[in-house]
Amino acid sequence: MSKKEAFFKHITEGNVTKGDFIPIGAAMLEGETITGAYVKIPLKTMNRHGLIAGATGTGKTKSLQVLAENLSDKGIPVLLMDMKGDLSGLSQPSPGHPKIDERHKKIGLPFESKHFPVEILTLSEQEGVRLRATVSEFGPILLSRILDLSETQSGVVAVLFQYCDDHKLPVLDLKDFKKILHYATNEGKEEFTKAYGRISTSSTGAILRKIIELEQQGADLFFGETSFEVDDLLRIDENGRGYINIIRLTDIQDRPKLFSTFMLSLLAEIYSTFPERGDSDRPELIMFIDEAHLIFNEASKPLLNQIESIVKLIRSKGVGLYFVTQNPTDVPEAVLGQLGLKVQHALRAFTGKDRKAIKLTAQNYPDSEFYNTEEVLTSLGIGEALVSALDEKGRPTPLAATMMRAPMSRMDVLTPSELSSLLSQSKLVTKYNDRIDRESAYEMLNAKIKRAEASEAIEKAKKEREAMKRVATKRKTSVSGRRTRMNPVVKVLTSATFIRSVFGILTKVIKK
Repeated sequence: MSKKEAFFKHITEGNVTKGDFIPIGAAMLEGETITGAYVKIPLKTMNRHGLIAGATGTGKTKSLQVLAENLSDKGIPVLLMDMKGDLSGLSQPSPGHPKIDERHKKIGLPFESKHFPVEILTLSEQEGVRLRATVSEFGPILLSRILDLSETQSGVVAVLFQYCDDHKLPVLDLKDFKKILHYATNEGKEEFTKAYGRISTSSTGAILRKIIELEQQGADLFFGETSFEVDDLLRIDENGRGYINIIRLTDIQDRPKLFSTFMLSLLAEIYSTFPERGDSDRPELIMFIDEAHLIFNEASKPLLNQIESIVKLIRSKGVGLYFVTQNPTDVPEAVLGQLGLKVQHALRAFTGKDRKAIKLTAQNYPDSEFYNTEEVLTSLGIGEALVSALDEKGRPTPLAATMMRAPMSRMDVLTPSELSSLLSQSKLVTKYNDRIDRESAYEMLNAKIKRAEASEAIEKAKKEREAMKRVATKRKTSVSGRRTRMNPVVKVLTSATFIRSVFGILTKVIKK
């Protein structure tokens, strides 16, 4: 048996599946594509998470696009984080190209041009379905981790949430939370101290500064109503294809705090609301997180711990997470160790640090008698990748340098008119794009403060009237007292005895 025949057998036997799968390309040996040596990803193990990595321009986005298209065709909804703005073309069919035909001929797969059901979502003021969540939905623990608070400050946040729960105060946006934060150490200080203990102004001041930092990254647009319901990510169109939900993030690349806040809240909401699926034959939802380093580079230690914990647990809900980044080292080892599928595009060795990273990356892949992994990593062409997946029993499939199939949809952005047309057909735009600002903690506390001020003013006026009465009474008493001191003289002069005496004397004088 020749080396080529042995390799073909090695790949085909290692990619045998009983259930449904996605063929993403054909294996390559010594630079030659082996037609029919299909590299498959079983749907059964796609909730085991994955990684798409590689240098700029090597084809990461196209690999993401291929996976998203095929998942949609299988009736599995997808959520994409579109950092560069080049994934909206999924809603339009590919115009085709001779090079695409040539590529698919080598692979041995027919090429079909088609469009897919797409929903455009946004965290900012860009066009799309608005994504929002309330502060109450975050809860004290998650909010404290996002703000990177100390243990004492986290305790203060817990007390504030407890007060709002006890007094039925909805905390919907950051305006509400800042109001309760101010109230706790000012107008409501006595009330808080009596019920929950003293709250330090230094702690509330530090928390407020963290909130302002979050606001400066645009979080005020994210916190509020109407809250996005994660079940809307699971929609299937009339043809049985899963919706591809694309979150436009082109204008928040420089705001990683907002991005990580959104991601963590979304994962937490999915984990808390989706039912347990166990080992099902297909995932319920696949999420692709482009530019994944934006989550991890700026994340605090508590936030990283939270992300790592959710990554470990969320697969039981039938959800797969796929991180897309330039270098596998951008992803923490604790997360990297949880990943089942690895699609590694070419890495470039320009510096000693690059060569070290390539060596470490090569160690993450199964050994192969057909490849020197380090050499392959630097010699892959555009649209080629080293692929290692998990078979249906959870074992690594044979390592394969793969000629990746081309996307069936357009590899380009939508024009403004195409985007407007797509949004005009969206049912979610009408559901989520009207911002609601109902009465919440901010308005309720302001009303409470006004009532307290009015009551205080009435009490003060009452006390002032009573004080004025007391002063008037004292004056009257004083005047009355002075009059009483003069009365004895007047009384003597006007008494009958005194008058008779005077008249007696006068009579005697006259008689004389």
